Parts: sequence; C-alpha cells; structure tokens
Amino acid sequence: MSDAVFRKSSHSNDSGNCVELGVLVETATFKTSSHSGGNDNCVEIAHPGSSVSLIRDSKDPSGPSLAFDRAAHTAFISAVTAGEFDFGLL
Repeated sequence: MSDAVFRKSSHSNDSGNCVELGVLVETATFKTSSHSGGNDNCVEIAHPGSSVSLIRDSKDPSGPSLAFDRAAHTAFISAVTAGEFDFGLL
C-alpha cells in the first residue's frame, strides 16, 4: 500500500495508540481546475473520501499529491486566494 496517503486520526493522542486513514491515490478521480484556462499553471483536485482532498500538479499526474483534511483544505484555499503563495511570480 505504498501508493496510499495516510492521515492520523484526530482522536489519536501521544500514547502511541494511533489510527491512520489511508487513501489510494491511484484510484482517485482528479478534476482540472475550472480556472486553468488551458495554460500550464494548473492544479487538479480529487475527493476520494468524505474527509480528505488530494491536490496535484496537472503537468505531473504521476508525481506527488498533497493530502488535506477539511480544515487544512479550507486554510490552503484561503491562503491561495489571499496570494500567500504567489512569491512575485504572477
């Protein structure tokens, strides 16, 4: 299961008794952003489960994906919208 993305349960503690949720990235259905406009600066997103979102670079579909829970995904989208990742490139 090396292609799975794991996320630690929010109910786990530091005692070492943890549960992790695994999502197989290869079976996820990715969709291209509606804002891509056909240029090379595209991202794709998949929602393989109710608690996780996967985001990847559309130019590298075999490459790595970022996995987010709902709270992290919301914070990531807010940061992107606010331009926190532009780094003067746009």
